[in-house]
Amino acid sequence: MALLTLGLSHHSAPLDTRERLAFTDAELPAALTRLRALPGVEEAAILSTCNRTEILAVAAPEDEGRLVEWWRRERQALAGTIEPHLFVLRDQSSVLHSLRVASGLDSMVVGEPQILGQMKQAYAQAREVNTLGPVLSRLFQHTFAVAKLVRSRTQIGAHPVSIAYAAVQLAQHIFSDLSTQTALLIGAGDTVQLLARHLKTRGVGRIIVANRSIERAQTLAASLQGYAIGLNDLPMHLAEADLIISGTASRGYMLTRELVAGAIGRRRRKPMLMIDLAVPRDFDPAIAKLEDIYLYSLDDLRAVIAENLKVRGAAAEQAEVLVGDYARDFERWLESRDAGATIRRLRMRARASRDEVLAKAQRKLANGESPEAVMAFVADTLANKLLHAPSERLRNAGAVEQAMLLDAAHKLFDLPDEQ
Repeated sequence: MALLTLGLSHHSAPLDTRERLAFTDAELPAALTRLRALPGVEEAAILSTCNRTEILAVAAPEDEGRLVEWWRRERQALAGTIEPHLFVLRDQSSVLHSLRVASGLDSMVVGEPQILGQMKQAYAQAREVNTLGPVLSRLFQHTFAVAKLVRSRTQIGAHPVSIAYAAVQLAQHIFSDLSTQTALLIGAGDTVQLLARHLKTRGVGRIIVANRSIERAQTLAASLQGYAIGLNDLPMHLAEADLIISGTASRGYMLTRELVAGAIGRRRRKPMLMIDLAVPRDFDPAIAKLEDIYLYSLDDLRAVIAENLKVRGAAAEQAEVLVGDYARDFERWLESRDAGATIRRLRMRARASRDEVLAKAQRKLANGESPEAVMAFVADTLANKLLHAPSERLRNAGAVEQAMLLDAAHKLFDLPDEQ
């Protein structure tokens, strides 16, 4: 049996292919059960995200084609859909890959933390439907521990490389205590929603959501215990905001210089941080000339992110060394597990031979043969039985294989060198 990883990712497959071959959370339990039921598959798990789908299995190496065919049937894909984008990893390579994925080293954005949570979910789903065994269970636990170690021993996750996260880090840098601040979010798209969640987890005091659709604003605000307003209400709430972040798809400025100047006056010159994430921009660039205003654009944040990516690159090199070391630890466990299974089979075969010879010896004694003759029979027959298979393999092996087997035999049987 081998530890196999069959997969495709953003490195090997375009988005439309990844979408077509992915599994939803609702589909996974039944799919895992069918995968585990395949002949030769002893353990199974599936990791499926927007950037990758990977099948992990403990199965015979010759079953790779059967796994690919199962995947194609499950997704009702045409023949040849998977193969051009597929990577197949075995044993040591599979272990190293899992550790790199969990540590964020194989991600589109190096060091991103979401993939570790997705791997934990894949583990939980497989455990729920009982498709894991000793190998994959231990691999997942080892993977989680190593990913945590990489985070604690390197700076790979310490510097923000997403727009939303960088914006929140900037706010936290300027306002040392977010719990006393009011955030005004303009828009309710994906970036603003992600940013809102980051602000909430960092304990921002109050959140106001403004959107063209008041219903969408209310939905987002309700999830944040915030307050929803329409865009027409912006002027009356502007002065309340210490932090204003906008990310709409509108044309024309959401906030003009005159509007913000009026709000600053009502705030009695209390500073205001403004972050414009929109393209085209939501805030009039002339706002930056006002006193007590700190205005940052998308390009400003991208410059911060580019610098942080350099730092992450250096951290990633350290992480690769750590991951490599701990991958070898797991490989040694795999090897010891294989040795244990082989030793057990050797002992079972030896006991079977012993029982067979002992039964014959007892019949000889019952027939009146002398104990000395029966003892000699037992010794000779048992020695021949135990040595027959390895002796035949050595004699019939080709030159290269024979050299390897001879070397192994000297080590296994601790044979003395010939004088």
